[in-house]
Amino acid sequence: MNKELHYILREPLVEIKNPPVLFLLHGYGSNEQDLFSFAPHLPKELLIVSLQAPISMGFGSYTWFEINFDAPSGLRNNIQQAKQALKQTENLIKEISIKHKVDAKKRFLLGFSQGAFLSYLYAFKNPDFIKNYVCLSGYLTEDLLKDFAVKDRYPELDFFTSHGTQDQIIPIERAREIPKILDKYQVNYIFKEYPVGHGVSHQNFEDFKNWITNRL
Repeated sequence: MNKELHYILREPLVEIKNPPVLFLLHGYGSNEQDLFSFAPHLPKELLIVSLQAPISMGFGSYTWFEINFDAPSGLRNNIQQAKQALKQTENLIKEISIKHKVDAKKRFLLGFSQGAFLSYLYAFKNPDFIKNYVCLSGYLTEDLLKDFAVKDRYPELDFFTSHGTQDQIIPIERAREIPKILDKYQVNYIFKEYPVGHGVSHQNFEDFKNWITNRL
């Protein structure tokens, strides 16, 4: 596992002293270029930073942590690797925030699939650093979250979370458990479903783009 994460960024397209920032965490088997394709279509004032996961799977594919797809109980995450990846992500996000003098009140973290899972963990561990999250086609289990949550209530957090009803990788039934967990921790959120598979539809993109824009 690399000691430092690789990343790419897009500077704000307008002159701004303390820019809002959007960090991107890609999914299993992808890379930093994937979600970065959103960048040309997002608000011009955003500093956009796309992180690459630390574990190489070869052929330009990376993962934040290994997943056992054949586990008897379903997908099984390597939690020790997830904790390490989370620590690396925390360090890099702080470093970039300081270096680019970002607006501390307008930090956003967007994750897809495995990246969404990592975003949930980041949020409950660092609620005072980033308050706004977009979690797409992700998953979350309360038994894992309790290892990362630092308190019982999180009214300061704000989530846009969505899922495809035809998702064959992470079934919609699993995603529908997420609002129950967020309710328990008193998190502010929007949960939306779209008639697609494991991906982001045009309407899904427009909805979370508007959600971000309204918070800038």
